Amino acid sequence: MKLLFTWGVLLACNLVMAQRSDKLHKKAVLVDGHNDVLSAQVLGKQDISKRLTKGHSDLDRWEEGGVDVQFFSVFTGPKARNAEGVFKDAMEQIDSLEQIVVRNPDRMVLAKNYKDVKQAIKQKKLAALIGVEGGHMIEDDMDKLNTLHQRGMRYLTLTWNNSTSWATSAMDETQRSDSLTHKGLNSFGVQVVKRLNELGILVDLSHTGEQTFYDAVAASSKPVILSHSSVWAICPVFRNVKDEQIKAVAKNGGVICINFYSGFISKAYDERLTQLNKIEKPRVQDSLWQVHKDSALLQQAWRIYLRNSITDVQPTINDLIDHIDYIVKLVGDDYVGIGSDYDGISALPKGLEDVTTYPKITAALLEKGYSKKSIRKILGGNVLRVMKANFK
Repeated sequence: MKLLFTWGVLLACNLVMAQRSDKLHKKAVLVDGHNDVLSAQVLGKQDISKRLTKGHSDLDRWEEGGVDVQFFSVFTGPKARNAEGVFKDAMEQIDSLEQIVVRNPDRMVLAKNYKDVKQAIKQKKLAALIGVEGGHMIEDDMDKLNTLHQRGMRYLTLTWNNSTSWATSAMDETQRSDSLTHKGLNSFGVQVVKRLNELGILVDLSHTGEQTFYDAVAASSKPVILSHSSVWAICPVFRNVKDEQIKAVAKNGGVICINFYSGFISKAYDERLTQLNKIEKPRVQDSLWQVHKDSALLQQAWRIYLRNSITDVQPTINDLIDHIDYIVKLVGDDYVGIGSDYDGISALPKGLEDVTTYPKITAALLEKGYSKKSIRKILGGNVLRVMKANFK
């Protein structure tokens, strides 16, 4: 009888906690700093206004996950998709987002200033913002930067993994440093940062090398954003940010939006994945080739083998919360947000399989002991503050 009573009390407590979490999540403003659905799905002719069976995102699932504000990544790699270049690639992706908004005026708004964002939230529509992921898309031309601003660009990630002529990336600074002619921002790079400040565009320092990061923070008169980066002290990979960088963002008044990629969240996951790809992949693929004798089947079999070999080190939601908690303990709860990188990453923590799962983060933060005020900041309040400080 005593056991049944204890079980009943626990069940009641869990129900109360779940109701409290659900209420808080619905009332909070949730801002996601980075999503790659435009290049992952829209370019593939998928209609994200309908619920999709593939990928991580669509309008139905954003609504289910309680997302209020979404930065849509405009991305193309250093090699252009078309003969006219990477600037043209960016313009075409912006075209695609505009078309989605036009087809769904009752569900979303393309926000170009802070008033637009707040109005969309009030109207219970998704506020869609444009983030251009990679300074190479301005093609060293300030007029093209101005044009992207006119089209709605509200953050520019100074580099992707590739460096530009004016800014070096984290990948290049850490893995190809011998081939670099310079590190950090040159004079044109400083001009880019200052022009972003003038136009009211967020300076995004995810993907940038440490020297570029510090040069940009020094050059910027406005709070910066890291739209999708996690903590180096927990998972020491080239894309994550170190303690001194976190402190610099706090001093600047900016915000770091935590990336959900398993390899940026868990050191054990990253180490296992590196081992599998560098050491085991040639041996395993040689064996698989004897069975399949077909390159497509070989790749499919390798992906299955890889997935099965890494499941035991897949991070959890609590591992993700550890990154948030680390920043809060280091500099306070004003400088951390959410930057999922959904539809741009291949592996996610258990329980965060798509954009419908955001309420689990709210529940985990509550369980961790975070106050409602702090949770509202982390889910979106901090990014909104940085937007307000930058946007015209």
